[in-house]
Amino acid sequence: MKEKTLSIFIDESGDFGTYESHNPFYVVSMVIHDQSININDTIESFKFHIANIGYPNLTFHAGPLIRRDGDNYFLLDRSERKKLFTSLFHLAKKLPITYLSTCIKKDKNDDEMTISNNLSKGIANTLRLNFNYINNFNRIIIYYDNGQVQLTRIIGAIFTALFNNVEYRKVKPDNYILFQIADLFCTLELINEKSHSIGISKSEHDFFGPASKFRKDYYNDLLNKKFKS
Repeated sequence: MKEKTLSIFIDESGDFGTYESHNPFYVVSMVIHDQSININDTIESFKFHIANIGYPNLTFHAGPLIRRDGDNYFLLDRSERKKLFTSLFHLAKKLPITYLSTCIKKDKNDDEMTISNNLSKGIANTLRLNFNYINNFNRIIIYYDNGQVQLTRIIGAIFTALFNNVEYRKVKPDNYILFQIADLFCTLELINEKSHSIGISKSEHDFFGPASKFRKDYYNDLLNKKFKS
């Protein structure tokens, strides 16, 4: 029987620092791809399209793209940034991938240990809900950039406890479109959480319009991709 391999690309939005009223959330998203389903042609077509409109070798970072932040995006007006964002969003919708997402809301009195414990419980519960599907694969390869030491430890501890066929790969975001899509999903999940509680930021409103339009035009389309969480 042919070996079945599952790729899981993980990215986060937030940190383990103290509570901040303008963004009290910590989000972890995991893009899941069954490697038996070939997506290379679709990704190469996307790269060709991006290069053809003038952005060869661009690494997507959804938050800075929305905020017009950083060297890659500062000189781009809203229409250009929206074109790039929409291109990646449509690729994510088109690809045969799914995703998991965990979000916790930090409290004013939370310390790093409390945040770590709450996040660990959230991620573990999400994985348990989808255990049968994930455990059906002979190999599970986790891709993360080790951007936060605390999350690296949490990922290692939880996956090792739940599954006995896990491998870990440290990645550079510019090498994997699926990692960039994990970043995109993190950003959209974060904006959705904010839209229901503290409200979206001015830059997010300028980019997407009001929260109801954001959910209608973008977030609601993701629900077909989302596993139980």
